[in-house]
Amino acid sequence: MDDLSKASLVAVSGMKAQSERIRVVSENIANAESLPSTPDELPYRRKQVTFRNVLDKANGANVVKLNKIDVDRSEFPKKYDPQHPGADANGYVLAPNVNPLVELMDMREAQRSYEANLNVIGVSKSMLTHTVDMLK
Repeated sequence: MDDLSKASLVAVSGMKAQSERIRVVSENIANAESLPSTPDELPYRRKQVTFRNVLDKANGANVVKLNKIDVDRSEFPKKYDPQHPGADANGYVLAPNVNPLVELMDMREAQRSYEANLNVIGVSKSMLTHTVDMLK
């Protein structure tokens, strides 16, 4: 496999990884205000994505793969809302450990990484096209 094809393969693996990250961040944002319906129920717990570097032996290229989707074990913030059905005896409701600002920054980083990988594919394709044109 030539170097331009390897570059595209690596970029595609990065795009797949970042699209999974965007999906998880979107899920976190969608559940940022999900409160439990009973006092003994826990709220939504934020999810985090980790990646790993894997050698694609068939192509001789290091690619990015999803390592795992894990949950954030940080504490749940408490909101005072004694009228809520999920409130404890003191009137507090556990809220999800999702900070929308952090999630938006994570989404932006994943988007930029996705776009950078897309640009690598475009440049590789352009270089390959120019090479073929020079050989004509």
